[in-house]
Amino acid sequence: MRMFFSLFLIISFFFTAQLQAESDNEIIAHLKQTASQGRELGNVPEHQQTCSYDIPALLKEMIASVAALKVEMKYLQRDNEAQAAKINELELQKTELEKLKLQYQDQEKKMKDLELQKFELEKLKLQYQAQDGELATIKTRANITENQLEVLKTEGEVKRVAFSASLLASGSGDVGPFNAHTNLVFRHVFTNIGNAYNPHSGFFIAPVRGVYQFQFYVYGHGHASHASAAVLVKNGEHVCIAYEYQPSHGAASSNGVSLLLEVGDVVFMRQWVNTRIYDNGNRHNTFSGHLLFTM
Repeated sequence: MRMFFSLFLIISFFFTAQLQAESDNEIIAHLKQTASQGRELGNVPEHQQTCSYDIPALLKEMIASVAALKVEMKYLQRDNEAQAAKINELELQKTELEKLKLQYQDQEKKMKDLELQKFELEKLKLQYQAQDGELATIKTRANITENQLEVLKTEGEVKRVAFSASLLASGSGDVGPFNAHTNLVFRHVFTNIGNAYNPHSGFFIAPVRGVYQFQFYVYGHGHASHASAAVLVKNGEHVCIAYEYQPSHGAASSNGVSLLLEVGDVVFMRQWVNTRIYDNGNRHNTFSGHLLFTM
């Protein structure tokens, strides 16, 4: 009977060691129950003990317990595998989370870099706008300066105004007499700086406001009925006259005046009514003028 008890303890211990999922309280309770049964068996006489216990039934019960324990172990093993799978899944999730965290940090760094680039771009944009404004100002100043230079150049060119012309372009002969005052055209041009004098119309047109000096000379053969005379005209009004009368020989006269002219004022010469003048290659009759200064 003691051998049976020892065998029973060994088998119990073996199965207890295999069942790691069983709690310590259950194991202690199982051992106490086993020990109590052992003491009860120890108090009974040996011949009574042999007769009172059915060993095959006890073994069958133990086998059933072992089978139940195996089933429970399978369930525990499945639970452990499920827990291990969950742990592996959590580890994978943790790894993915770390990757996402690193990606987030990388994206955050890129966002910061983009913000810095955006800030630098705004600074460059403001600098460009400022430079563009300065460039526009410089361009405006350059245009103003260029215009001023053009004005000064034009004024410089306009200030150089002078002309001188004689009556006939070629040949010789008398001009007149006429029954009315007649415009004279001095066709032979000596000089025409500024092109203010027109040799086709005989008109001098003021290109700039200023004071101009004019001189004119008249010559003719003396005649009992006809003097030699011409008048300076400004915008259709007579200004001054050169007049000479004698019945024979040559008759010459001259005159001159300074006039304040506006831009576009017209100055020209008229032959006086019933007068006669003469010209040839010696250029006796001349009309001249030049700008003294602008106003």
